[in-house]
Amino acid sequence: MFTFLLVVQAIIAAALVTVILMQRSEGGGLTSSGSPSGLMSARGAADFLTRSTAVLASAFVLMSILLAFLAANRNATSVDTSLQRRAPAPAAGARRINRLRQRPPGAASPTRLDRNARAFRDMTETSRESGR
Repeated sequence: MFTFLLVVQAIIAAALVTVILMQRSEGGGLTSSGSPSGLMSARGAADFLTRSTAVLASAFVLMSILLAFLAANRNATSVDTSLQRRAPAPAAGARRINRLRQRPPGAASPTRLDRNARAFRDMTETSRESGR
């Protein structure tokens, strides 16, 4: 049923675009600067196209609301995972920090990067403790 209503929505949209493009540009929308000769043209056709536009626009809005309601209440049992991203690889800086942390005992003295990482860790632990 959802697919059927979606096809009907597409047909209504195509018909709405067609009816709008068929209308004569009279300039009577927001600014009334249309030519007087355009106002005296085939009024019956203009009235039909205006009414058709109103009906199709109303149908389009109502179908959109109905489709949104149906889509929200669908019981989807599976989610398309084909577009899921993998977790990004750690940046070069993070890899270096991890490599320095895994330094064997008795290795060279801590670098500035180690001291900064340790200071940052201490600072975050202090802020967590104060937030409790």
